[in-house]
Amino acid sequence: MEDEPAGVAYRIEDLAHRSGATVRTIRAYQDRGLLPRPERRGRANVYSDAHLARLRQIADLLDRGYTLASIKELLEAWDAGRGLGGVLGLVAEVDGPWTDEEAVRISRAELEERFGGSPDDTAVADAVELGVLEYVPGSEDMFLVPSPQELAVAAELYEAGVPLSAISGHLRELRGQVEHIASRFLEFTSEHVFARYLGEHPPTDADAAEAAALVRRMRPLARQTVDAELARAMRLFANLHLRRHLGAEQPPDRADETRSVAVPAETMAAVERLVGSEKAAEFIALAAEREVRARAMDTLAANHTKEATVDKIP
Repeated sequence: MEDEPAGVAYRIEDLAHRSGATVRTIRAYQDRGLLPRPERRGRANVYSDAHLARLRQIADLLDRGYTLASIKELLEAWDAGRGLGGVLGLVAEVDGPWTDEEAVRISRAELEERFGGSPDDTAVADAVELGVLEYVPGSEDMFLVPSPQELAVAAELYEAGVPLSAISGHLRELRGQVEHIASRFLEFTSEHVFARYLGEHPPTDADAAEAAALVRRMRPLARQTVDAELARAMRLFANLHLRRHLGAEQPPDRADETRSVAVPAETMAAVERLVGSEKAAEFIALAAEREVRARAMDTLAANHTKEATVDKIP
């Protein structure tokens, strides 16, 4: 940490008030080596703006999901002169928007107008739980819409006759599947693209900057891949669904089906010597068919004989 002007000083209570941390938290950070010890002036401990900046950095990294252990390693690297700019730039890139959509606001009256004209508190509660709507602090009649496209799709489905409860249930199911796809894409890219940046120690500024550039390149690829595969699947299944409901889908002709049968090598060799390798499969099929028909004829004849015998009994 850089030296601070002598006039800048905070008591621990003042530092807690300015930073939003508690006195107990500040002391815990000192004990863990995350925050330097205060300067001793006479009988008092005083803190500087550098301590305040460090506390805000810690809070920001915690909000981004870092553990205290990893934060300590990052801060130690910074204090050793390695810098945090590249790492924080990478964090900002990952935390940045993954869509071009911009959030909008909508009033409760506008919401009700788009969805049937009557209030539905259960549907609103579901939308808030799913993050489709967010309450605006200090306003009971205004909502933030993070994804206007998602809300527009819900409105179109509702207008087409889909109940709001079904839309919410479908979104929950879809979200689970999409999160699985996103997780797999990240595992795939981490293994094949980002593995060299994900070591035990924080990357250098150069490595972090390169990784951030790769994130910018990878970001649209996930969406493009999902869009292409979804279009392919929708075309396939919509066609099958329509044919099924229109009765155009015919059951398969079992006469055209084939099955593989294991034939002893000696038997196959004998057949090939008899008719040649090109006709061997056809010969075996005809022979089997002849045997089946012969047995069917034998069965018919035997049944006729039994019936005739029964008729002669007095």
